[in-house]
Amino acid sequence: MSDSDTAPPDEPAGNRLRQIVWHLRHNQKRELWIAWWTMFVFYQLFGVLFFGVTRAQPPPQPWWEPERVVQWFDERHHGLLIGFAFVFLISGLTAIMNAFIAYSMRRMSVSRAFAYSYLVIYALSTLPGMLVFGIGLTVGAMRPDRDPELIRWIYDFSFMTFNGTMGVFLCGSLIWMVAILLDRNRVFPKWFAYLNLCNALTEVVVAPAWIFKSGAFAWNGAITYWTNMAVFVTYTAVFLTLLRRMIQREDFGTGPLPDLASDESPPPRMLEATR
Repeated sequence: MSDSDTAPPDEPAGNRLRQIVWHLRHNQKRELWIAWWTMFVFYQLFGVLFFGVTRAQPPPQPWWEPERVVQWFDERHHGLLIGFAFVFLISGLTAIMNAFIAYSMRRMSVSRAFAYSYLVIYALSTLPGMLVFGIGLTVGAMRPDRDPELIRWIYDFSFMTFNGTMGVFLCGSLIWMVAILLDRNRVFPKWFAYLNLCNALTEVVVAPAWIFKSGAFAWNGAITYWTNMAVFVTYTAVFLTLLRRMIQREDFGTGPLPDLASDESPPPRMLEATR
């Protein structure tokens, strides 16, 4: 076997593609890195599509009259159709993301039931967390000639589904929390378990959105939405960072993960070579 088969090629200018191809062929962690980058790219697209293209977030007012709701759909007609078309296209990426987090639990010293339970729960969470919301708003945008009362019903149904049905996320965060607390393989630091608890508690406070149409507990309120969003963004950034470090530490054994070597602390290339 030649040296070119056992080590990544040098990286002169214009040789980046060759580096990536080498990693895809030889890196034992390539599936993990592909899953991590899939997750990273998904969350960037999710933010751009929901906040920038569809402009469905931040959520509008729950108490609007039917005529104002119809106007809201009219102002975002093309954005809703184009944005949610891309949302439906990328929704399949969630299967890779969920499997990746389930893998992190399989690497722990806990029962496999934690990983499988998390996988099932978060597979279901795609429905209220993204798909039903998108379908509802797409229907509203595609049928502007319908009765305004019916359009407002679609509007309520869509935002209630997205902001008010967070039980699946609550259960998923608690499963991840318990797995981390019981784990002896040091896959994640124990403090991340308590961040999972914080994320789970923010899912509890969205329940009043079904009752209140204004104020802090409405679906666009300071507690129900903005506090929830702040915790979720922090939580997402943290687990992306910790999952990346898990890949760097992975030795494909069954015991505790080794500490991250000092020479691996700088940001990795897109796909790291195994040592």
